[in-house]
Amino acid sequence: MLPQATNEALNDQLQLEFASAYQYLGMAAHFAAASLPGFSHWMRMQHDEEQAHALKFFEFITQRGGRVALQGIEAPPAEYGSPLEVFERSLEHERLVTERIHALYGRAVEARDYPTQTFLQWFVNEQVEEESTVQEIVDRLRLAGGNSTALLFLDRELASRSAAAPAAAQG
Repeated sequence: MLPQATNEALNDQLQLEFASAYQYLGMAAHFAAASLPGFSHWMRMQHDEEQAHALKFFEFITQRGGRVALQGIEAPPAEYGSPLEVFERSLEHERLVTERIHALYGRAVEARDYPTQTFLQWFVNEQVEEESTVQEIVDRLRLAGGNSTALLFLDRELASRSAAAPAAAQG
């Protein structure tokens, strides 16, 4: 049985993962309106990935005998600014998610909740990849500066992102 405090903390993370997906979908819409289909595609793939993360939390909570309590999600903004500003915001958000995952992991360690530690280890590793990927795009956008050719080249490159292979079943 999932301890009540852990159940609540995991539900909070579930909400954050769904909110992340919604934010990335908003960013995709922003890029689509700006005629940057590659950036939009990349953000839609990110949306799908975050939604999959949320469902991992959903499944884990139910597998451990917990209770899923869905929470409200705030609407994302309609405008985000330049591509660099969007990806800087994305990086800031991924860092927040990392902090929250680490706090959950720390709570599981303190509680000697080994199944939750094992479950969260995948997310600890995933966040290293998430931050690194977004940081690389931020760095490349900074290098591009205001060069529209470089921006269009990066847009074409981001259009080639494919869906990640499904991770092994958790639990």
